[in-house]
Formats: sequence, structure tokens, C-alpha cells
Amino acid sequence: MNSFHLQKKFQISNVQYRGRFAPSPSGPLHFGSLVAALGSFLHAKSQNGLWFVRIEDIDKPREQAGSVDDILNALESFGMVWDQDLQTNNENNYRGCLVQSNRLERYQQIFDDLKQQGLLYSCYCTRKEIKEMGGIYLGHCRNKQHRFDAHAVRIKQQAAQTEFTDLLHGKVNIDEQLMNEDYIVKRSDGLFAYQLVVVIDDIDQAITNVVRGVDIMELTPRQISLFNLFGIAPPSYLHLPLIVNDDGQKLSKQNKASAINCSDPKPELLKALACLGLPVLSQSSLSALSIPDIIDWAIQNWDINKIPTQLNILL
Repeated sequence: MNSFHLQKKFQISNVQYRGRFAPSPSGPLHFGSLVAALGSFLHAKSQNGLWFVRIEDIDKPREQAGSVDDILNALESFGMVWDQDLQTNNENNYRGCLVQSNRLERYQQIFDDLKQQGLLYSCYCTRKEIKEMGGIYLGHCRNKQHRFDAHAVRIKQQAAQTEFTDLLHGKVNIDEQLMNEDYIVKRSDGLFAYQLVVVIDDIDQAITNVVRGVDIMELTPRQISLFNLFGIAPPSYLHLPLIVNDDGQKLSKQNKASAINCSDPKPELLKALACLGLPVLSQSSLSALSIPDIIDWAIQNWDINKIPTQLNILL
């Protein structure tokens, strides 16, 4: 057991594939999130793996009422059935999914461990001030010993990771100055930051493989460095292309992307599979199959070597 109250539940080499899809309940699933969910699901199931859904509702002010059930119902409509998470406490779950807002005590425990070891400090710098400094935070408050009050808390970057190997893109290099940044782990409003909680969750769920959109790729080395700090091997990563609109904008809830059609899922399902490189166009009989049969076909035909390697796909 390490000094951060974090430990592997078992040796990764002896466990089957464990993947996850982690939507935020700030609105219903759109086509871009459908592609990400499908890629994560198919990569897991093609290897007889487990696939979990994690509700990333740590940012409560952005949550939209009813979105959790909307998201889960949409996944079911499109044939993606998640495995029940039995590794974490049942009270942290909803419909078999890990829910971040139920785990605040867990995050605080790790936060306190980091603080006790002198790895955290309070930062009074505003976003405007950091932008005026060049956009990269250069440790202005690191040695000022500010009180831990209603201000952001940063972690002292110990050993920055500037590159990693992606299963689709190969070796990926990220800006060294950005990776050396002391990043925020707790916001000034008291909410824990994504970078901290996503790593704690992946460790607690013993996630072996992360498949997600390429928009997160730049943050991956930062997360790997946190795994290393905790003394735990990180999962492998595969970053899928983003679906963008005519203006080149990523489909997102912030950009008011349309919700997927759960009452008639087949057309969008086939389109999403084509975006992931599956030979949908050469299989005219697919449209006559049921949703479960299409999913079974997709699992059998999944091939990461056929996934488009470009960063963006125009919808």
C-alpha cells in the first residue's frame, strides 16, 4: 500500500480489460459523444473486456436536471450495455455506474494526503493575471505560503511527463512548458478539479484502458505524471477523432449540439460506426438488422487500425 491511500486491487497483468465511458450530465448525448462511447465500448468488448459508465458530475453548477437518466437511457437505446461496477462501494453507484459527486470524501482523503506531504499550495492568481503572464502558470505563488482558504489549490509538479504512446497515434509529444505547470487540483469555489478526480477514479476502478476523444489528449501526460506520483502504473490510452461541424467546432453541449435520436437510433448508429472506420457502406444488409445484432457485428469487425487517424471528422 502506498502513502496516498491508493493501491492496485490486483496486478494489471492478471486482470481482464477494464474500460470506461465518462460523460458529464450537462445535457443529453450528442453525435460526438456517441462516437466516443461506441469507440470505448467496442474496443472493450472486442477483447472480451468489462466496460463501465462513470458519471462525471463533479462540476455540479453545470449539471442539467435529468441528464444522468437521459444519458444512460440513450446508451441502452444504442445497444451499449455497461457492466456493473462492483469494485467501488455500492452507495457511490447509480444504476451500476460510479457517480463522482458521491465520492467527495474519497477525493478529500487523497487531497489531504497530498497536502500533508507538502505537495499542494494555495494560489491567488486570477485567470486574467495568468493570461497577462503569457498564458502558462509559472509558479508565482509556489513559495508564498498563502493560507488554504477560498482560493485555487495547485499541485507541485514533481516529474513532468511530456510524451506518451497512444494506441492510435503512436508517440505523442506535448508542450514541455505546459506539462511543467503546477496545475489546479481544487478550484477556488471548493470543487475538486477534473485532473485529480479522473486519476483517483481510474485507480479505484482498476481501469486498464482509456478510450476517449482527442480533445483530452493534451492532458494525458499530466494524468500519467499523477499516476507516477501515486506509484501506480497508468492505463493505456487511445484517443479518437473529434466530430466537428461546418465551422470546425467540436460537437459539444456548450455549442448546443443536437441530442441523438433515441427513438430511431439505427441511422445515427450506422453513421457513428462509419466514423470509427467500420465497413458500414459495404454492408447494405446492416440496416435490416436489429440494434443488438448491429452491435454484435461491430464488435466482431472492430479494428483500431481502421480508425481514421485525423484529429477531426466533419459531420
